[in-house]
Amino acid sequence: MSYFTAREIASITIFAALWGILSTTLSPIFYKLFHLPFLCDLIGFTSIILAVWWVEKIGTATSVGLIATIINFMFRPTAMHFLGFSAASIIFDILAFTSGYKRLFEQKILGSILLTAISIISAAVAGVIIGALFMSPMALQRWGGVLGWAGLHAIGGTIGGVVGISLVNALISRGITPPKKRKKEGKD
Repeated sequence: MSYFTAREIASITIFAALWGILSTTLSPIFYKLFHLPFLCDLIGFTSIILAVWWVEKIGTATSVGLIATIINFMFRPTAMHFLGFSAASIIFDILAFTSGYKRLFEQKILGSILLTAISIISAAVAGVIIGALFMSPMALQRWGGVLGWAGLHAIGGTIGGVVGISLVNALISRGITPPKKRKKEGKD
């Protein structure tokens, strides 16, 4: 028996495609207009939070990040900076697993705080990697160097975390729950 079920693989792929396609189409426009990374982070961490909530298994965020990276490179082969988001998805995966999925998604206040913190940390890691490896010193100078760029990503991670948590809470309030929880409740 495989680690991920067919439904879980489909869910992971859908959230990864959402991230990959929106990042390759909308994020470059937003970046060219404002020179800020917020939209990349918003799309990425919202997708990751939704996928992790739906599947609740270690490897989910990493899988979403890696598939989104492949999609990104298919459409924008020169966008090497996306490797920072691949690393961020791995960090997110580890931190979410160690925090405990039950704590993250069943304890609303504590879970919201933890998910936001995980998004901020992961986004900051992406910012450090992108700033250190893929940005020109001139571009970094405008934002205070690598740490300034990491700070901007952390702000984007905050936005993405809040949006992702809000969507999860909205889905739960409408009675939409992941398949695993429906089975436990006898609804599936």
